[in-house]
Amino acid sequence: MKNTLIYPLACLLAAATMQSSYAQTSHYDQHEAFAPIFYTSNGNEYRSADGSPGPKYWQNQADYNIQATLDTVSHRITGVVTISYKNNSPQPLSFLWLQLDQNRFRKDSRGNATITPGGARFAVKDFTNGYELKSVEIAANGKNSAANYLVDDTRMQVRLTSPLQPGASIQLKISYSFLIPAYGIDRSGRMESRNGWVYEMAQWYPRMAVYDDVLGWNNLPYLGGAEFYLEYGNFDYTITAPANMIVAGSGELMNPTQALSAKEQAQLAKAKNSDATVMIRDSADLKTTKSLTGTRTWHFICKDSRDVAWAASAAFIWDAARMNLPSGKKALAQSVYLAENAGKDGWGRSTEYVKGCIELYSDKWFPYTYPVATNVAGNVGGMEYPGIVFCSWRAKENGLWGVTNHEFGHNWFPMIVGSNERKYAWMDEGFNTFINGISTKGFHNGEYYTPSTIQRQAPKVFPHDEETILNTPDVLGLNYLGVGAYYKPAMGLNLLRDEILGKERFDYAFREYIHRWAFKHPTPYDFFRSMENASGEDLSWFWRGWFFNDWKMDQAITKVEYINNDPSKGVNITIENKGKLPMPVIVAIKQENGQRDTVHLPVEVWQRGSTWSFDFPSTSKLLKVQLDPEGRLPDLDKSNNEWNAESGKPVAPGLSATQVLQNYLKAVNANQAADFKDISVDFDGDIDGTQINMVKRYGYPNKTYREVYTPVFSRTTSILWINGDSVYVLRNGKQKAMTSMEKGYEADRNQVLPEKYYVENPGNVKLELSPLTENVNDQEAIVVCIATSNGTVFKNYYDIKSGLKLRSVLLATEEMNNASAVVTDYFNYKEVEGFKIPFLEVAISDGVEQRLKVKSVKINQGLSNDQLFKKTF
Repeated sequence: MKNTLIYPLACLLAAATMQSSYAQTSHYDQHEAFAPIFYTSNGNEYRSADGSPGPKYWQNQADYNIQATLDTVSHRITGVVTISYKNNSPQPLSFLWLQLDQNRFRKDSRGNATITPGGARFAVKDFTNGYELKSVEIAANGKNSAANYLVDDTRMQVRLTSPLQPGASIQLKISYSFLIPAYGIDRSGRMESRNGWVYEMAQWYPRMAVYDDVLGWNNLPYLGGAEFYLEYGNFDYTITAPANMIVAGSGELMNPTQALSAKEQAQLAKAKNSDATVMIRDSADLKTTKSLTGTRTWHFICKDSRDVAWAASAAFIWDAARMNLPSGKKALAQSVYLAENAGKDGWGRSTEYVKGCIELYSDKWFPYTYPVATNVAGNVGGMEYPGIVFCSWRAKENGLWGVTNHEFGHNWFPMIVGSNERKYAWMDEGFNTFINGISTKGFHNGEYYTPSTIQRQAPKVFPHDEETILNTPDVLGLNYLGVGAYYKPAMGLNLLRDEILGKERFDYAFREYIHRWAFKHPTPYDFFRSMENASGEDLSWFWRGWFFNDWKMDQAITKVEYINNDPSKGVNITIENKGKLPMPVIVAIKQENGQRDTVHLPVEVWQRGSTWSFDFPSTSKLLKVQLDPEGRLPDLDKSNNEWNAESGKPVAPGLSATQVLQNYLKAVNANQAADFKDISVDFDGDIDGTQINMVKRYGYPNKTYREVYTPVFSRTTSILWINGDSVYVLRNGKQKAMTSMEKGYEADRNQVLPEKYYVENPGNVKLELSPLTENVNDQEAIVVCIATSNGTVFKNYYDIKSGLKLRSVLLATEEMNNASAVVTDYFNYKEVEGFKIPFLEVAISDGVEQRLKVKSVKINQGLSNDQLFKKTF
């Protein structure tokens, strides 16, 4: 650590670096933003100009009959699939293409060769031989003949002896087997639980590639990042597995009397008529079923689907409940999970979550189309298939709701609306993320809803390594994939719904898009055209800036002038669009007489150039003019969003920064606890909706242990260990190399009761008191800037009335090369053993929001070093 103080003009210099690092170097050009030609081709008989399927729209159909056997000794699948493929296109097909995704797990696969450094999510941990094809045959006239085929990586071409004519069908019969990968690159796999193996089976049979009017055969290889593009059809399949296993699959179980015990049949019948969750097989039943020998066959049928998946385990607990869908339709929500996490804070509420989100989606957008919806607990963190999803067995509470809600949202995108995931991940992940937010707000009156603003999220969707949304998933950088495929397109739909079109117009247009393209294959242009036609709005400026380019938004107030220098005659306000992205304008105006007004300007004000002036009929002096005060727009530079007649009030004469800190210590009673030695806090929290559990343990003055566990990943994702001058950081299992300055930075930002340290060690810190108060969350606050000997700079805000800390800003400094400031707000102080503790902390950095709620607090336990630094999760 450095011993010299780095704090000359600390607040002034650091505050200057807080200005957005996203300042635009490009200039706004209205001719580019509002260029008249956006669509490069006209509508045709297959895809209409209004975004609906054309009068001669067609797509081919693939029906599957599959018989598969699960061998739990060798972890193998052996199967026979018969594919009935119908050519509905207007041209003959001389060859067919199929997808062989299990070949991705071969060591010599193209996907394995293209794994980038740090691409562990899509890396294969245990290689297999992929599909082992016993035979590939063409069935015709009751006879089977060997097919002429070629396997290339994850694709197979079948060359026909005579072309498949328009309107004709053909049958392919393929006998195959494969070793089940332990880790199916986050989409399938197997794991050993306390009561037996859990198998989550997807990509488990050869599947037809899509032949469409856009590209003909869609043959992008399966590399890992991009998901799937599949034809619709009907599935009839059987799974033969050990008799002690429960098998859950896409579609409806057709032979319950053969597959289930009498008790299970009775409980299943009860569940189909119950809004409350009914246990079908509980943990006590596992002892009975464990002794079953031999095999049982499970028969499923799934209609109008693009795929099927299934899961099997002897360890499954099983419960279910009725779902109530529009027009009086009923379906079954069910969950199969493990005794290890079966409580009401874990998978005991899974079926309630399944029922809740599917009923919400069905009412809002389009009715759920399958007879059953199954949530499976296993080692797959979160993956979707028609009528069945795989979620982490460790997930619980808001984390389990979040992953369940997201994966079942995929039954609308892309299971119902069958977009091309191999090319356009944003058309399923982004649209799904958007509807997830609406359902979370609606579930149990927002039980897991965390309000946030688009403005706060903007830095996250516009990072330094930003790429355009219109890239294939395998091209997007791994660090940007979550933003480019999920968050930014979802934010775009929220902007359309809330700020550009309004909820009524957007919801009607979005529902129209879903109904038009249900069980069909839309392209991005079909979506753009459909939304414009149904909403009655030319949105080409938005598609161009948000999807095709990485344009950024930066609106500013540049001038406020009273007309004839008389506030009673009105005021002229000038605004500027500094970024390349035009957006509507929201202007809040506060007058000295107490009147507040909001002016809404349409995006067309930017059609004539980068500046716009308008008159406002003021009747008294203005106190403040502010752009977008509620943070509804993704403006990256908030520093130019306000004009103030005055800022803050002078602090009390004679008040010093040290006195402010002492008043804070009085407010939390820390100065009265001379024997304060340690504190341990358990948190439940989330990072932008992803559940985390955190433990913080402190020993005063310089011992810290912080551990973060992420249930959806089933692992500890970070550990911080500080003992005096020793600082150790572990992220995702890897130790972070740190400079002495970085170690000092971590020590400073993770102190326990830092104000106590500042007051007791004046030689190691520089304190500066701001002469004016500031408003924080509608509370007047005194501002103290603190610069430490390590070069760390804080700007802390203390309530002028209570003395409690309202906010701490860890400022960006040139020495640390910080991307942006870290803003932490403190709420809901409660007394624990004589100390007042904030029970809610909300931190924002680079647009990422972390919320921590205190679960438990223990003070002065006399923790030894072993206890302080003991791993929790």
